[in-house]
Amino acid sequence: MPNKHLIKEFEKQIGRQNVMAEEADRQAYAYDSAVLDAVVPALVIRPTTTEELGQTVRLCHRHGLPLTVRGSGTNLSGGTIPSSTESVVIVTNALAEIIEINAQDMYGVVQPGVITANFAAAAAEKGLFYPPDPGSQTVSTIGGNVAENAGGLRGLKYGVTKDYVMGIEFFDAAGELVKSGSRTVKCATGFNLTDLMVGSEGLLGVYSQITLKLIPPPKAQQAMMAVFDSVEKASETVSAIIASQIIPCTLEFLDNFTIRTVEDFRQAGLPVDAEALLLIEVDGHPAEVEDDAAQIKELCTRQGATKIQMAQSAAEKDLIWQARRDALPALARLKPTTVLEDATVPRSKIPEMVKRINEIGKKYHITIGTFGHAGDGNLHPTILTDKRNHEEFSRVEQAIDEIFETALSLGGTLSGEHGIGLAKSKYLENETSRGTILYSRRLKKALDPKNILNPGKMIGEG
Repeated sequence: MPNKHLIKEFEKQIGRQNVMAEEADRQAYAYDSAVLDAVVPALVIRPTTTEELGQTVRLCHRHGLPLTVRGSGTNLSGGTIPSSTESVVIVTNALAEIIEINAQDMYGVVQPGVITANFAAAAAEKGLFYPPDPGSQTVSTIGGNVAENAGGLRGLKYGVTKDYVMGIEFFDAAGELVKSGSRTVKCATGFNLTDLMVGSEGLLGVYSQITLKLIPPPKAQQAMMAVFDSVEKASETVSAIIASQIIPCTLEFLDNFTIRTVEDFRQAGLPVDAEALLLIEVDGHPAEVEDDAAQIKELCTRQGATKIQMAQSAAEKDLIWQARRDALPALARLKPTTVLEDATVPRSKIPEMVKRINEIGKKYHITIGTFGHAGDGNLHPTILTDKRNHEEFSRVEQAIDEIFETALSLGGTLSGEHGIGLAKSKYLENETSRGTILYSRRLKKALDPKNILNPGKMIGEG
């Protein structure tokens, strides 16, 4: 049970209604979307103003309380699981104001709890485009996207969240407000703290305000679906498209197991006998789109596609992308536990990575469906299991180890867009070095000497 004096102190600072100490409330914030053990926090705090957010951080610092900041809890690497039963969870969903969308200078300013899709829609109403589109965008928050450097389907052409962050205001471990970046296209003022904060997973500060770049929307799009009778042909087509110097805005891959599962889920008319599908979209000036689409169609045919379906209307385009959006929910309903991984390899290594994932699935007698952002090498091997079956889950954990060992051996990385958190911290030294871990720990210790900011995540305990 949390200390009553501590609860009173938080209630005095930010209001009783914003302090949750009941068991049921604390249980609700004990986990996120990662398949990891829950940790029930001592308190859950929900600031409703920037001032209250700063006061909360200062109180945590004064009492040496570990704190974990949480948006919608869609984190897939365990970064928003409370650090201990003595810790505080700060929920940002009341800090959800879109402060400004400036169409003339093409930027937006938001509080961290703004839902990603809401911000993109507000930008669109002003005739502007916010490209990052994580699969969870209808529920995930901008603060969470920045903390994990979230990606999405359009990452191939438009990049990920870090490419759109112009400035961040945040509270440091002691609760002092720090301002970095600006609303100008160029900014060379001071240390580049903005880039340091992107992808920092809550270890270096608590975001209070974020400035995001916006761009003009593309004038035309063309979506298509290419069907292949072998994974190798589909993978080699990805390399051929990139090598031809055409950059689609989206280039997604689905394997046969995922195709069949999605079709069973929605009956959208997908070719269930196909070994792989590529879902492709190009955008830009209408003439450029027409030329790129024709070249990609010719490339797919030359690489052995058995069928190419060009979307002839917005409805057909939506149908193609619904197949991709259905991949995770369709797979997730097959077993009680879904482990979505984030292994990323150089694009030329996709055929080998898909082959090795299938071999790992057979070796450990587990079911793995693979889909993902083939255009940028970011695959999502998705393991379907039941965590209550301890023997099976032990095999799953061995398979996960082997998937990441394989990705690194192929020159890849542990995460294309989900971060490291708790789930992948044990692998981090394998990708980087012991020196990298120690350097990162010294940096955190200098900025957070009491180690209250999301301790134990990403770089472990130092």
